[in-house]
Amino acid sequence: MDVVSSVHRGPRQGEVWLVALDPTKGSEIRKTWPCLVVSPDEMNQHIATVIVVPLTTRVCAYPTRIGIYFQRKTGQAALDQIRTVDQVRLVKKLGVVPEATSDQVAGVLVEMFTRG
Repeated sequence: MDVVSSVHRGPRQGEVWLVALDPTKGSEIRKTWPCLVVSPDEMNQHIATVIVVPLTTRVCAYPTRIGIYFQRKTGQAALDQIRTVDQVRLVKKLGVVPEATSDQVAGVLVEMFTRG
């Protein structure tokens, strides 16, 4: 095995993964759920955790929800449910969202974490 193929690459920003979110507490999204990876690739390559945002088909009129179309379903990225999870919780890669969607999510995250 060559050195390059043995290097762990990690999930990539903008990918959607099925993530085992249990155990949870209170109002957190439960079960195994599709989630958008929002952490930067360099972080994903070098540490064991990844920052994800659950995707849901339940539409709510919250400023922290971004409309998303993925795998022929309309829904939202639930930025109010952002989580850091260990990469062992990543069950299966489901696909990638368009770069414009990933950029929109990043923009709202910046707004959420910027003092106003």
